[in-house]
Amino acid sequence: MSTFTAPDGTRLAYHLKGEGAPLVVLPGGPMQASRYLGDLGGLAAHRRLVLLDLRGTGDSAVPVDPATYRCDRLVGDVEALRVHLGLERMDLLAHSAGGSLAMLYAARYPERVRRLVLITANPWALGTAATPEDRLAAALLRKDEPWFPAAFPAFEAWLSGAPDYDPAIAPFFYGRWDQAAEEHHARGDEEFNDAAADVYGSAGAYDAPATRATLTRLPAPVLVLAGELDGAPRPELARHTADVFPHAEFTVQPGAAHYPWLDDPEWFVRRVSAFLDGSGAPALSTAESPGPR
Repeated sequence: MSTFTAPDGTRLAYHLKGEGAPLVVLPGGPMQASRYLGDLGGLAAHRRLVLLDLRGTGDSAVPVDPATYRCDRLVGDVEALRVHLGLERMDLLAHSAGGSLAMLYAARYPERVRRLVLITANPWALGTAATPEDRLAAALLRKDEPWFPAAFPAFEAWLSGAPDYDPAIAPFFYGRWDQAAEEHHARGDEEFNDAAADVYGSAGAYDAPATRATLTRLPAPVLVLAGELDGAPRPELARHTADVFPHAEFTVQPGAAHYPWLDDPEWFVRRVSAFLDGSGAPALSTAESPGPR
């Protein structure tokens, strides 16, 4: 673990894994400690992962002002990390809710982003979000799975606003519900800051029209990766995210859900590393779109 100091004096932690050129990684949740990302399916064999624990999560300190958990306020922490690492420009990867933080960072500091990777990213910063209908349609793709009959009633209750999260719905977030997925899900309870998550997207966090307008001029190449079975975002919504950027590649990982590096690590690593290296999209699947637009 290494640390640096945020502009307001909060001590923040990051974890280094692997060798090679640095890749700054923003976790999702929102406000989940970076540990759940592991080595991103083996991506650490190609890149030096710099896994940030957002303030109040993992090994990072709790800030004095809880309002600084808001997504737009966290942009300053990401910039402070870049300065601390001594990077003129950085490659940036973000997962899930971290995708909105990455988009806000890219909008505020476009000249500091070399390449941007958005993994099953929730596009709240763009004013769009997965709907219950999206999640239901994705869930029904799993109707032939052996766990579906027991899990689906709980999933429907969750979509209807059930007050408590039911662990029975966990299989819908994984392309393969196996022992590795069960263990990954079980660790989640220890990794979240629920109070911080409530602030992350609170009033004032996003100015979607301004963010969209800025990102339409982003010079950096962008990879938007969706999971074929993911409900938030579904591939259709992820495609709309890719359409915002002028230099974007869009790809759908077959058989993957919200954690694609767990569902098929080899596929995930080959696709992401090829993009980061600038070598173009490998021939992996007809689910992928043509190259950059």
